[in-house]
Amino acid sequence: MSPVNTSSSLRPSSFLLMGIPGLEATAQHWISIPLCSMYLLALLGNLLLLAVIQSDPSLHEPMYLFLATLAITDLVLSTSTLPQMLAIFWLGPRSISFHSCMAQMFFIHTFSSVESGILVAMALDRYVAICLPLRHSAILKPSTVARMVLLILLRGLVLIPPFALLLWRLPFCGHRVIPHAYCEHMAVVKLACADTTANTMYGLAVALFVVGLDTLCIALSYTMILRAVFGLPSSQERLKALSTCASHCCVILIFYIPGLFSFLTHRFGHNVPHHIHILLATLYLLVPPMLNPIVYGVKTKQIRIRVVRVFCVRVA
Repeated sequence: MSPVNTSSSLRPSSFLLMGIPGLEATAQHWISIPLCSMYLLALLGNLLLLAVIQSDPSLHEPMYLFLATLAITDLVLSTSTLPQMLAIFWLGPRSISFHSCMAQMFFIHTFSSVESGILVAMALDRYVAICLPLRHSAILKPSTVARMVLLILLRGLVLIPPFALLLWRLPFCGHRVIPHAYCEHMAVVKLACADTTANTMYGLAVALFVVGLDTLCIALSYTMILRAVFGLPSSQERLKALSTCASHCCVILIFYIPGLFSFLTHRFGHNVPHHIHILLATLYLLVPPMLNPIVYGVKTKQIRIRVVRVFCVRVA
């Protein structure tokens, strides 16, 4: 029998998602309540943010266009995982077809890459706005912003499909129970009954390339921003410039810290309790979409004023 046929015959038609191992019969029902609330807040916040940016021509500037793209990315990330997670927490383990599992994996990892790239683009926007304010509109034109977003999306579309292609060739020997709440790449790889070195190394290379390159670019941008800010003559100007970057720094930390923890735990955190890892991996896909619109809504004066006007008009 050919290797292709062997792999195909040993590949399950579906997987069984368990949710949070060890908490199936006790805490999952209670955990679902805050998760559902967070998901609804993420939907409401990001949809409201998109509506405000779309309806106000004064917000059609690079920073807000990047913010709108971030909101769309957050909606895709949370919606591709949370409804199925909630079904698992409420109804018990759920079956997901092999193809649907690959599709979910594609959306999770592609749009995680897109979100990382958007954070880099926003750091670049802050650098140009603070260090080259007179050239900001000339450097970051709407057409330039559109090309940057397209390149960020293309990066994910090029780097992520090989995950599924490498998994496609693996036999699973009937192993179909995924001790996870969604189809995460390494969680599926661990079910294979063959050499998965290529999958592991490719996943590590992509993570190092995307996260390593993006965090380096963000660090360089903010190093130059801080040099420019502390060179300003007025303390009031320094505080104002730092305040404009504070919200972006919060969003960066919210996104990268849980993601880095999940990545390292899969590969090196053998002593971390599995239910803690799965819970944090779940929050990684939910906390940034929920907090991003809140952070920007509070810290960005134009958005805050516009949202207040919307609610005041509705109340009146």
